[in-house]
Amino acid sequence: MNRPLYPLAAGNFAVGTGMFVTAGLLAPISGDLNVSTAAAGQLMTVFALAYAVLSPVLAAVTARLSRRRLLLIALGVFVLGNALTALAPTYPLLMATRVLAAAGAAMFTPTASGVANALARPEHRGRALALVLGGLSVSSAIGVPLGTWLGTASGWRTTIWLVTGLGVLGFAGVAALVPDVRTAVSGRLAERFAPLADRRVLAVLTTQLLMFGAGFTAYTYIGSLIDLPLPAVLWAWGVGAIVGSHVGGRLTDAYGPRRMVLIGLAASTVFLALIPVANLALPVGLLWALLWGALGWLIAPAQQYRIVSVLPGNVPVGLGLLSSAQYAGLVVAGVAGGLALDGWGRAGVIALATAIGVVSVLFTLATYRPAAERESVPQTVG
Repeated sequence: MNRPLYPLAAGNFAVGTGMFVTAGLLAPISGDLNVSTAAAGQLMTVFALAYAVLSPVLAAVTARLSRRRLLLIALGVFVLGNALTALAPTYPLLMATRVLAAAGAAMFTPTASGVANALARPEHRGRALALVLGGLSVSSAIGVPLGTWLGTASGWRTTIWLVTGLGVLGFAGVAALVPDVRTAVSGRLAERFAPLADRRVLAVLTTQLLMFGAGFTAYTYIGSLIDLPLPAVLWAWGVGAIVGSHVGGRLTDAYGPRRMVLIGLAASTVFLALIPVANLALPVGLLWALLWGALGWLIAPAQQYRIVSVLPGNVPVGLGLLSSAQYAGLVVAGVAGGLALDGWGRAGVIALATAIGVVSVLFTLATYRPAAERESVPQTVG
C-alpha cells in the first residue's frame, strides 16, 4: 500500500517547501528586487490567496480527469511556476509566477489526499493520510531551513531552483508508482460552497482562519522578529511541527478535539507573546521555536475531526474548505503583518499576532460546544 504514497508525500514536500521557504528569503528578495521586507512578504500572501480561491474552482473544473493525470498536471504547473519564479526579473512578474505555482499546489495537495484515501483499506486510511500530508510538515523541518540557508549563501533564486527540482522528482515518482484511479468528485462548484450555510461549519472555518492568521503573522516575518540564526530557528520550528501534528492525533483520541483546540490555541498564543524572550540566547530561541511549532500544529488533527464531525457525508468538500480557510488565514497574516511591520516595526507584528491569537481563543470558546463532539475520531481523519 505504501509504495504509491511516497511520491505523493514527496510532492507535498515540494509544495510545502515552495510555500513556506519564502518567509526565510525576505531579506535577499527585498535586496535583489529593491522592495521593502513587507512587500517581499506579500509573495507568500499572493500564493496563499491564489491557493484559497483556486482550490475549489480547479477541483470542479478538473472533476472528470483521472486522479493520476491530474496529479501530473498539477506538478507540471507547479514546476513551471517555480521555474518562472527563479527567472522573473521584476517584482510584478514574480508575483504573477507565484499565482501559477499556487495553482499547481491547489490541484495537487487535495488530490493527493483523495488518492491516498482511495488506495488505502479503511483500517489504514488514517495512516495513509498522515503519510501523504506528512510531506508538508517534514518540509518545514528540512526543506525550509535548507532552502533558507541556501538562499542566504547562494541567492534566493538558487533556492527556488531547488524547489523546482523537488517538484520534478515528485512528478517522476507519481508517473512511475501511482496507479490510475478515479474518485467520486463533484463537478458542480455550487455544491462545494453549500456547506457554508451551516453555522457549525463556519465556526470551524473561522477558527482555522484565525489560528493560521495569528501564527503566520509572526512566521511570515520571522526574519524581522528574530535576531538569531534563521535556518536554525526554522529547523526547530519544523521539528516541533512534525511532533505536534503526530502527537496531536493521539491526544485528540484521548482527550477530545475541543480540549485540544483550546489548549493549542491558548498555548501557542502565549508563545507568540514570548518572541522577545526567544531573542535572549540561541538555546532559548531554539526551545521556544520547537514548542511554538509543536503547539501550533497540535491543533490540526482536532480541526480535521471537527469538520468531519459536522460534515460526515461530505468529507472531501469539508476538508477542502478547511484547507481554503487555512490559506485565507495566511492571506490575513501576510497583509496585516506587513502593514504592522511598516507602521510599528517588530513590536507591532508581535502585538498583532498575539491579539489575533487571543481573538481565536475567545471565538472558539463562544462557538464550540462539547455536545458537538463525537465519541471517536472517524477513520478518514487519522
